[in-house]
Amino acid sequence: MCGKSHANGDAAGRGNDMVRNIDEIQKLGKDNMDATLKSFGALSKSLQAITVEIADYSKKVFEQNTAATERLIGAKSLEKAIEVQTDYAKSSYESFVAEATKLGELYADLAREAYKPFESQFGKVASAK
Repeated sequence: MCGKSHANGDAAGRGNDMVRNIDEIQKLGKDNMDATLKSFGALSKSLQAITVEIADYSKKVFEQNTAATERLIGAKSLEKAIEVQTDYAKSSYESFVAEATKLGELYADLAREAYKPFESQFGKVASAK
């Protein structure tokens, strides 16, 4: 009889462990889904900011090109035309470098924000090992 109740106790213990494992897997799945949705939200928000920035920069470049072309057409001498072209090249380069820096920061923020919801998940996995 003792052997039988001991065997039943082992089976009950294994059953409880299995239920606990299933609960843990379900919780992990839910946590991963929540993190993924938060990450997509951050990704969407960051991509919108990048898109707005690129659109604003494109508009600014178009306006600068138009203004430089008007000044170039209005130049009365070759020296003035060269000066207009030189100023335009310098300001275009500076504007491009500033915009590239700004976009780089936006992309870095995007990566940080998209990764942030998963930080705790990675910590849980690492501590479980």
